[in-house]
Amino acid sequence: MPSRESLGKGQVERIGVSGGMLKQTSPRGEVIRNADIPDHETAAKLVTEALTDSKKGVVSGISDITGVGHRVVHGGEQYSESVIIDDEVMAAIDKNIELAPIHNPANLSGIRATQAMLPNVAQVAVFDTSFHQTLPPSAYLYGIPRELYDKYRIRRYGFHGTSHRYVAGEAIRYMKRSVENTNVISCHLGNGASITAIMNGRSIDTSMGFTPLEGLMMGTRSGDIDPAILFYLLERGYSSEELNIMLNKKSGLLGLSGVSNDLRDVEQAAEQGNQAASEALDVYAHRVRNYIGAYTANIVRVDILIFTGGIGQFGVKMRERICRRLENLGMVMDYEANQKVGADTGIVSTEYSPTSIVVQPTNEELQIAIDTYDLVSHV
Repeated sequence: MPSRESLGKGQVERIGVSGGMLKQTSPRGEVIRNADIPDHETAAKLVTEALTDSKKGVVSGISDITGVGHRVVHGGEQYSESVIIDDEVMAAIDKNIELAPIHNPANLSGIRATQAMLPNVAQVAVFDTSFHQTLPPSAYLYGIPRELYDKYRIRRYGFHGTSHRYVAGEAIRYMKRSVENTNVISCHLGNGASITAIMNGRSIDTSMGFTPLEGLMMGTRSGDIDPAILFYLLERGYSSEELNIMLNKKSGLLGLSGVSNDLRDVEQAAEQGNQAASEALDVYAHRVRNYIGAYTANIVRVDILIFTGGIGQFGVKMRERICRRLENLGMVMDYEANQKVGADTGIVSTEYSPTSIVVQPTNEELQIAIDTYDLVSHV
């Protein structure tokens, strides 16, 4: 930084279970470590060793590192932007474990492990939820007793905020527009999927809600359903745990098609005559169009419609399937251009389309690095 040049990337897998592995790649070569990794402290130690490896490392020493950015899933209502981590921030992440019981504990473990390895280096929390803290009450409140919000903080929080913020900024720059007079609908479509309406750089509505389960149908998540279905199934012997697993891990493209949670597999099955797969694709596109239409109504004027995420960037046929009925909203796809765009940013709308349709690769790691650099540079 600030040149935004990636020196390398890596991943640690299977922390806390057998068969742990670290893999790091950079122009200097590949570092692989296979070992049991019982906790995040051990993982942090392995990462530090890999980063500073004398032959294949990406930095000459720990002193080269001036900041560490952490993706943190849930910041609750406390944080509307990224912050340098202190005791107050750690307490807030801990408090919000009840809202993200799977992710926030792991985020805390990663932060503590990194603090132990790099005690004098600034640590930054980049919250998945912070971008959506600009939602008005009309968008974040549910039609349930107010006391449930006051007592339990049940409201729409939204997720994928780092991705939506990044792609909106990049697409606006690509189109040579100003943030202050540009309205965007951002479609992050992957195994997890969400749509956000962005007005003048601020999120004003988003499809994921109290949890990432609400909104679009996804790879394995159901998205929006009639909540009475749960009571109906409870009365017929399903446990709350079974329903939780069903809606989060056995629904979506996987559950409806009976084939896979991978769009490519479902599309292949549909081409071979599988009716359930074909219907699953239609449902997926239908749900996306519904949200685009609703957000168009509330945002009044849409300047850019963005597709990002694994499906949004590379799902050529799904982009076409979604856009075929958006012409009446002023979103007119150039189907020939759509066939050619995917690897890089590109326009897939016609020259006469009132709304520009842009495929914009996301880069949450870069956005985290940008936030971290901006904050630590002013410490």
